[in-house]
Amino acid sequence: MQNTIELDVRYYETDGQGVVHHANYFKYFEVARVEMLKAMGHDYADLERDGVFLVVHSVGCKFMRPARFGDTLRIVTEVVKATMARIEHRYDVFVGSYQVAQGQSVIACIDRDGNIRRMPECLAPEE
Repeated sequence: MQNTIELDVRYYETDGQGVVHHANYFKYFEVARVEMLKAMGHDYADLERDGVFLVVHSVGCKFMRPARFGDTLRIVTEVVKATMARIEHRYDVFVGSYQVAQGQSVIACIDRDGNIRRMPECLAPEE
């Protein structure tokens, strides 16, 4: 599964030199994951109402080039691996044809009490 979104870099996301602050990439990854879920026909708010919470287990990013205020980011999100309780994503972030960052995350599925639970059938990997 793969999904692509575009986001414009806003001024407040940059540092004093007009470069995107590194912490904002993790916010971009979150937006990309939620949009991927929507593209699959699911609403995160509905999952939470049903007691399904997808939480970040780990996240990382490699920075290759700076992105700047006014740039349009193209974020390609891919599900690398899915198990019964986790989803691993890869994020490739581009400005034009240049890759500016590459990230990865592991998302765990938990219940309302914070206990690990199986992914709902709609998100579970095919066996």
